[in-house]
Amino acid sequence: MQETLTVGTPKILLADSPDGRYSAFFEDDGETGYFYALDPSLAPEMILDALHIYNVASVADRDRPSQVNIVWSEDGAKCALLINDYPHAALDFSARRGYCRTNFPNLKNPKNESWAQADHSWSDEAVSWLGQTE
Repeated sequence: MQETLTVGTPKILLADSPDGRYSAFFEDDGETGYFYALDPSLAPEMILDALHIYNVASVADRDRPSQVNIVWSEDGAKCALLINDYPHAALDFSARRGYCRTNFPNLKNPKNESWAQADHSWSDEAVSWLGQTE
């Protein structure tokens, strides 16, 4: 699922995993860009994690259109947010962990430890599967 985005123009891009178990969406609300992990089976509290992607005011080329894409692994357990073919964030639903280049926000992990939220630091390993997608 790929769409054109002008940073700072509100937009939501939603993509379901190939097997429909999970979803992810990217949102630019006009001030910030965030990437969210969702588990539709947990409605109404289906947001598992939120990853900060950018502050609109800090994006140097925000006036130029960008290509935004959410790509899923074949098993539907991982996804990545690509902006102009560059990975900015990744979600690993099996490991219950999110990764983003801004490493923000970092919150106290929930008591039930359902999803790690205290550390969102980037790892290239989080997107090593990208070469295996179509």
